[in-house]
Amino acid sequence: MNKIIPIVLVLGLLIASCKSYNTDQIIDHGEKNALVENDTVFINSDESDYEIIIIEPGFNQWLIGTARPRGFYSQSWLENRNALLVQAWNIRNLQPQNYDPNLYLLPIDYDTRTDYGYEINYKLYNYFIYFQLKYKQRLTSFVPRI
Repeated sequence: MNKIIPIVLVLGLLIASCKSYNTDQIIDHGEKNALVENDTVFINSDESDYEIIIIEPGFNQWLIGTARPRGFYSQSWLENRNALLVQAWNIRNLQPQNYDPNLYLLPIDYDTRTDYGYEINYKLYNYFIYFQLKYKQRLTSFVPRI
């Protein structure tokens, strides 16, 4: 396969009953252009028992070099924005006839009544910004910017 379709794997905030999920894994399906460790971001924090796994080429470097620094947004601001973005994402996931199913592979399970902690909300929000900029998508009426 000449073109690797970017795999966006957001395994929406799984309950990690133990911290054994912190081991880095490399996805290799026998392709010479397989994803490497830097393309996989494990989002978890000591604040909560939740975790998100994002497999997206370039996201980790973008997060380090381009995204606003931690603390720029408040946790409540991130939670409010993530609620809107997750809702828009899930609507698109449910409509593969209208939206590219290769972009919206899995729904995101995000409960607005759950405190996921700052780190998870920060990285999830920044993933949405990265995704919208990279794939020229607009999930909400808010213009994605840095």
